[in-house]
Amino acid sequence: MVKINLLPHREEKRKQRKKEFGVMLVLSAVVGALIVLAVGGYFAAELSGQEQRNAYIKAENARLDVQIKEVADLKQEIEALKARQQAVEDLQADRNQPVYLMDELAQQVPEGVYLKSFKQDGQRVVLNGYAQSNERVSELLRNLGNNSPWLERPDLIEIRSVNLGQGKDAKRVFEFNINVGIKRPRDLDASAADAKPAAQAAAAQKR
Repeated sequence: MVKINLLPHREEKRKQRKKEFGVMLVLSAVVGALIVLAVGGYFAAELSGQEQRNAYIKAENARLDVQIKEVADLKQEIEALKARQQAVEDLQADRNQPVYLMDELAQQVPEGVYLKSFKQDGQRVVLNGYAQSNERVSELLRNLGNNSPWLERPDLIEIRSVNLGQGKDAKRVFEFNINVGIKRPRDLDASAADAKPAAQAAAAQKR
């Protein structure tokens, strides 16, 4: 005897497929949610770690800024102390400058030149005097600029012809004003230090 299935099997299969599809959708949604949660958690952890690193860097930068400011303040204090020390040393050295100046003028003033006065202002000295001729003034300038270790950069401010004395005793001379620099001992030491390598090089070339 032949059995005939009269149930709507196609409808049952369709319902079964729908059910399976629904289950797959739910599973996909659950898996998607888990993936989203995992990725979100990963990025949240990375963001938190980066924020911690940023906070650490900011704190270190602030600490370094404080240290840099302290170093800068120390440098300023050291420079101020050096400046005060140099000022004291210059004052001590300047006490002997009149002695050096008088000694140098006695050596460098040529015959035919008479110094009437001189006035020191800082590291410059103004010389006022009389000379028999322009050539004597030029010789004085050369001596002050080239032959003196203590004097430097002489400048002729003024020279004019004047008469000294009256009547038959009157003499025609040249009155001059010269501005010349006077060195400090530390300037001489620096010049000697600069000249030493040049002298050594010249001696090596001669060999």
